[in-house]
Amino acid sequence: MTLVKVNNPVSKSLDSLMNEFLNELPVNFGKSVREDFLAYPPVNIQENDAAYLLQLAIPGFEKTDFSIKQENNLLTISATKKDVVKDETVKMIRTEFTQKAFKRSFTIDEKIDSANIAAKYENGILLIELPKKEKEKVAAKEINIL
Repeated sequence: MTLVKVNNPVSKSLDSLMNEFLNELPVNFGKSVREDFLAYPPVNIQENDAAYLLQLAIPGFEKTDFSIKQENNLLTISATKKDVVKDETVKMIRTEFTQKAFKRSFTIDEKIDSANIAAKYENGILLIELPKKEKEKVAAKEINIL
């Protein structure tokens, strides 16, 4: 029996095409559609007896990059960070560091004590505490029977 090698140029070009395609994919190709196209961080919202807690996963930022504003019944959280470093002595072959920015707004109602909203950024998590207003307690009143 004789072994015959087959040189199939179609499959070879398909293999090389796939290799080129896979090698040219960006490093962050696996990110979700939300991160790539909508560009806002995910949020968890918790409620306890005293407050609502917003947890936003935003790694790679500094405290000074954030801006939190409350106007009327709208709480707006935004951040901008530029990772641009110019070093003329180094020749850049490829640069994937870019400016990171987002803006996200939440509607708050009259139950929130807006004067005491607090925020903390730690380990890539922005924690915003929205304290609830104290409920007015109606004092017990005795009614006289006439």
